[in-house]
Amino acid sequence: MQEFLDAALSFPAVLFGAALIVVVCFWLLVLAGAADHHSFETNPGAGPAGHGGVPAAVPVSLMVAVAWFTGLTGTVLLHRSAATGTARTAIGWGVLAGALVVSWAVARILVLRYRRHFPAEPPPSRRDFIGRVCTIRTGSVSSDFGQAEVAAADGSTAIVQVRQLPQPGEAVFTAGSAGLLYAYDDEGEFFWVSPYDVTLDPGPPKPLPRTRTRRTR
Repeated sequence: MQEFLDAALSFPAVLFGAALIVVVCFWLLVLAGAADHHSFETNPGAGPAGHGGVPAAVPVSLMVAVAWFTGLTGTVLLHRSAATGTARTAIGWGVLAGALVVSWAVARILVLRYRRHFPAEPPPSRRDFIGRVCTIRTGSVSSDFGQAEVAAADGSTAIVQVRQLPQPGEAVFTAGSAGLLYAYDDEGEFFWVSPYDVTLDPGPPKPLPRTRTRRTR
């Protein structure tokens, strides 16, 4: 036990030990609901050292855990060796570098296996709103002005810019009116919207009733 404590508090294992304490505290906060495992996401499609496709906290935690174990093992072996002075320092730095390389390789292999079984979903796009019913939030909608609220597939809502091409006899939008987003303008970053009558929506098609056929002899 004393040998373990001496190694854990010695260079280079002590560096990874401090990082491991931070990682453990972070995941405890996640379990308690005080933090989100996506907290360190800056780019959802990228990850540290090629570990894209999963939350950044996962590969980082794996790297820290593997690095701590590798560094601790190397430090124990260093203490048992007869190396002293400059040679001991050089071996310590070698253990540090080796632990980083091993942790990166192990985390990469595990994450790649994870991604193989759980492929990443494509990022959400504004075009996902095309074909959805929206609610107008401005007093009117014209060819250069208008906003509407639309619900995404996951239930969240967003305020989007909408425009209407004036048509003879077409209903005029007012606040609270229902509209149908039928196209998206990439250059102007807005949706084209047309009036939508909710009462005329037949809803999803109903399944046909099963009919029994009577066999004749």
